[in-house]
Amino acid sequence: MRSSATIAALLLVCSAPLAAQQPARGAPLPRAATARPARAATSTAVTPAEVARLLGVLSDDSLEGRDTGSRGSAAAARIIAAELGAAGLRPAGDSGYFQRVALARTTVTVQGQPRRRFALLPDLAARDTVAAEGRLPFAAVNVVGILPGGDPQLRDEVVVITAHYDHLGIGRPVNGDSIYNGADDDASGTVAVLVLARLLGRQRPALKRTVVFLLVTGEERGLLGTRWYLDHPVVPLDHTAANLNVEMIARADSLAGGPGKAWLTGFDRSTMGAMLRAEGIPIVPDPRPEQHFFERSDNYAFARRGVVAHTLSTYDLHTDYHQPSDEARLADPAHMAEVIAAAARAVRLLADGPAPQWAPGGKPEEQTPRRPRGQ
Repeated sequence: MRSSATIAALLLVCSAPLAAQQPARGAPLPRAATARPARAATSTAVTPAEVARLLGVLSDDSLEGRDTGSRGSAAAARIIAAELGAAGLRPAGDSGYFQRVALARTTVTVQGQPRRRFALLPDLAARDTVAAEGRLPFAAVNVVGILPGGDPQLRDEVVVITAHYDHLGIGRPVNGDSIYNGADDDASGTVAVLVLARLLGRQRPALKRTVVFLLVTGEERGLLGTRWYLDHPVVPLDHTAANLNVEMIARADSLAGGPGKAWLTGFDRSTMGAMLRAEGIPIVPDPRPEQHFFERSDNYAFARRGVVAHTLSTYDLHTDYHQPSDEARLADPAHMAEVIAAAARAVRLLADGPAPQWAPGGKPEEQTPRRPRGQ
C-alpha cells in the first residue's frame, strides 16, 4: 500500500518525459522458464498451509524486498508466472505471462535534496534512449494470466483481479534488519490472487465473464505497473466490468469483525458493496474512511479511468507497515484462507452477475489531483 507522504511527488515525476536522455540498451527480461515448477494443488479448498507456503516464498529474504526492477523482483515474477501456469491460466502478457513495463530511474529535487525516482516511459522502444545511470538492473514486468469466460454473451467482458507484488527492497536498517520483506504489503494480496486463480480455474460451471489475474509491479513507486496496464490492457477498458484489488490481508482487523472478515474501500461509491452484502459475503465497509484507503492502492488508477474498482483489505494500521518487521511469521494463514474464500465468492458474483455501477458522485474524476495523504 502506498505511503501517505509520497503520492503527489510520484504522480508528477512518473509522468515526466525522458526523451532527452542518452541511448542505452534495455535490461534483460526475467525468464519464466528458469523458475522451479509450482507444486500442483490437489484440492479446491483454501488451506492455511498452502497460503503459508506461498506467503513464505514471496516474502523470503532471498527476494530482497522485491523492489521494482531489482533481482528480487525478477525472481518473484518468475515464481508468480509458474504459479499462474500451474493454475492453468493462459499467458496474457507480451512475453508469455510477462507484460513488460517501460520504466527508467531519474533524479528529482525534493526540499533541496536530490532523490531517485522511477518514471514511466512512453513505450518499450524508449528504453533505448535512457542513459546508463537511468536503467533498471532488471526489466520491470507485470505478470498476467487469463481465465476465459464460458458465457457467449458475457465472455467478451472481463473482471480484473489485481495485487501488487513489489515492495521497498533493501533500505535503512532497523534493529539490524535492512530487508523490507512486505509480507503483508503486499505479498499477502499476491498470494490471494494466485490462490483465487487456482480455485476459480477449477470450479464448474465456468465463470461467465473472462477474468484477468494481474500481478503488478511498481505500486510503491507510483502505481506504475497498473498505469502501464491501463494504457496496454489485455482487453479494452470499455469491456472491463470491474476491478477487485487485494491489498494487505495477512492479519485480522478487529474493526472488520476479526479473523476471516475483510473490508472494502469505497464501499458505497458503487453498487459492488451492496451486491456483496446482498449475497451474505463477509466483506464490510472500510471502517477507517478518514485514511482514504480507496485512493491509496492500484484500484484507484482503474477508478480514475472509469472502471468500477475497489480494494479488499484487512489492514489494521499495524506498526510494521513499511518496516523490515513486516514478515511472514506475523501473518495469520487461517484468517487469510477465510478471506480468500470470501474473495472467491465475490469474484464469482462479479463474473456471473450484473456488472457493478458507480453510485451518484462515487466515480472519481480522471483529471482530479489526488488528495495529499498525511495520515
